[in-house]
Amino acid sequence: MPEEKKESQGSEEKIVPTGKISKWLTENGFQHEALEPDHLGVEILKVDAQFLIPLSTALYAYGFNYLQCQCGYDPGPGQDLVSMYHLIKVTDFADRPDEVRIKVFVPRENPTVPSVYWIWKAADFQERESYDMYGIVYEGHPNLKRILMPEDWIGWPLRKDYISPEFYELQDAY
Repeated sequence: MPEEKKESQGSEEKIVPTGKISKWLTENGFQHEALEPDHLGVEILKVDAQFLIPLSTALYAYGFNYLQCQCGYDPGPGQDLVSMYHLIKVTDFADRPDEVRIKVFVPRENPTVPSVYWIWKAADFQERESYDMYGIVYEGHPNLKRILMPEDWIGWPLRKDYISPEFYELQDAY
């Protein structure tokens, strides 16, 4: 029977079963928190930014050799920003490879996360996009600059508290 961890949601605590990847990380001394799996059963792990590189290196050594997706998102004004990583263990003849998702919550005031570019090169443009749209700084990235917006753009357009500098109401357009 798998271990269980409690996930706090509001005033109630929900019991979250620990998956095999979380269990392996715990057995090997890597700090993280198991969150509720997604609707497909993919394990989701919450990791502090300071532990992202050691944990990512361990997952790479464990066989997670493919970074399918790295992105940022903003759950809402006043809440922490999130840098998310979806990893897959790609092997020959695997029809259902192992998957895991890592989430790093960072404060809006100083959203800094170490870059995983040196582990998975696929993080290159994806971290740049998260920086460009949310202002999450990826320390150690070799070329962290805007990729979608002009270099002189002010602000982070996909943050939910962002107000465009040239915003005007639709009724003002007529």
